[in-house]
Amino acid sequence: MAYWLLKSEPDVFGYPDLERVQKEPWNGVRNYQARNHLRSMQEGDLAFFYHSNSNPSGIAGICKIARSAYPDNLQFDPESKYFDPKSTSENPRWSMVDVVPVRALPLLSLETLRSLPELSDMLLLRKGNRLSVMPVTEAEWKAILDHVDSISAPAT
Repeated sequence: MAYWLLKSEPDVFGYPDLERVQKEPWNGVRNYQARNHLRSMQEGDLAFFYHSNSNPSGIAGICKIARSAYPDNLQFDPESKYFDPKSTSENPRWSMVDVVPVRALPLLSLETLRSLPELSDMLLLRKGNRLSVMPVTEAEWKAILDHVDSISAPAT
């Protein structure tokens, strides 16, 4: 199993929207590196759902890859802002995956993530990184979930 982080603006599509619809294609990605990450995803992989361009930005939930990469239908739609006239059904340039919700998390802000020493090398936290789809190491995944457990645990 691999781990990922997927970014979405919550005013466009947030984690509560995913919980409401229960399954959604992760489409509209138009960066080749992010697309290659989508193409590496396998059914059953897990991803953090990250709310970007919000105040605060941060991890809002966990989702699961329900369908491995397949051609993004928006690339063929001339009415879509994601239309790509150079893409063909024989040689599609862009891919998408389907995701389903696993569980909502208390929002883990970017500031909180930066405060965790175990995440010092996390791709998300690197200066200038703007990818909307990125891998997360198993150690980073565990560190984030351990932090969630520590803030969710009842006081003794």
